[in-house]
Amino acid sequence: MCNALGWALIIPLTPTLPTKYAMPKTATAQTDLGSITRNTPALSKFTAALVRWQKKHGRHDLPWQQTTDPYRIWLSEIMLQQTQVQTVIPYYARFLERFPTIKDLAKADINDVLTLWAGLGYYARARNLHACAQAITTDYQGQFPNDPEALATLPGIGRSTAAAICAFAFGHRAAILDGNVKRVFCRVFGIEGVPTTSAVDKQLWLLAESLLPKTGIEAYTQGLMDLGATCCSRTKARCDVCPMSGFCNAQQTNRVSELPHRKAKVSLPVRTSKVWLIRDDDHVWLERRQACGIWGGLLSLPDADSVQLPVTAMALESKQVRHKFTHFELQAEVARYVIKNTSQPVALNRHRELDAYPLSDAEELALPTPWRKLLVAEQDAKDL
Repeated sequence: MCNALGWALIIPLTPTLPTKYAMPKTATAQTDLGSITRNTPALSKFTAALVRWQKKHGRHDLPWQQTTDPYRIWLSEIMLQQTQVQTVIPYYARFLERFPTIKDLAKADINDVLTLWAGLGYYARARNLHACAQAITTDYQGQFPNDPEALATLPGIGRSTAAAICAFAFGHRAAILDGNVKRVFCRVFGIEGVPTTSAVDKQLWLLAESLLPKTGIEAYTQGLMDLGATCCSRTKARCDVCPMSGFCNAQQTNRVSELPHRKAKVSLPVRTSKVWLIRDDDHVWLERRQACGIWGGLLSLPDADSVQLPVTAMALESKQVRHKFTHFELQAEVARYVIKNTSQPVALNRHRELDAYPLSDAEELALPTPWRKLLVAEQDAKDL
């Protein structure tokens, strides 16, 4: 069992495999679509306008484009989940250099995968990436299934990601519906309600299916991604250059800033923690967190109740660290100690490995972002 230690959220290491999704029936889709897009010219113009725009103004030189290799496409799609393109590019290059094939990734140590992933955030993606590589290697002889329903049963691959992989790698007609695409659809077609609610999400999927072109799925899918990322952005929509401006409901009704509707803001609950930064002249002591919980599998500053300090430890000024997660805010008190090179702290939690690491390697270790920043600052201050 994983000890939550006050503030950790329990997240299972072994990814839960989603059930196969059911594609909507055409008759049902047409009936339901009539209630949200009746009498709008957008339905007949959207797809062709998007493909024309993408071919002329879309992105064509990203590192994962100009390939049909499903491994490279899958890797990019997982990394791009909730992460901007410019942030992903260097990580993508490093991953391919270290793990050029899915078999290389499958046989890698999970700690090596987490180390390369460090800084991208949402670390469950890295654990799922590794688990998915192992599943494909074991269950599919190292070959990606070319069917979106089969792909969607694999760790970390949902319905939209499966569709994107199949579209780019195999030319499969399947609808994507990530956050950017939902925003585009809500604005162009004037769809009311919060997109994450079940009813609106169902409508958006039906709409996404109805708009698929008979040919050219690659340009269409890339166009959706490009339009949402570079033109129909959340806060700075560029309606003056948008190919949908002539029939966009949100623009015509002056509701671009209103759509899509958002959930009412709520204050994040605060969770407190006390951790120790223990170092000597050259090393810092870090523990490997259990696979479950926040920052599962990563190195971390030890919790105060999981380590016994040597009697010679000298206390330094403590620091306060605040870090926001999706569902809560962490407020951590960091007690800092310097110990002699001849003494070491002792781990009290047998489920966590406590080891010394070179403080100068903080940038390269598999550390959560707030602890990496803290240790880099500690190294810089020590060198002054």
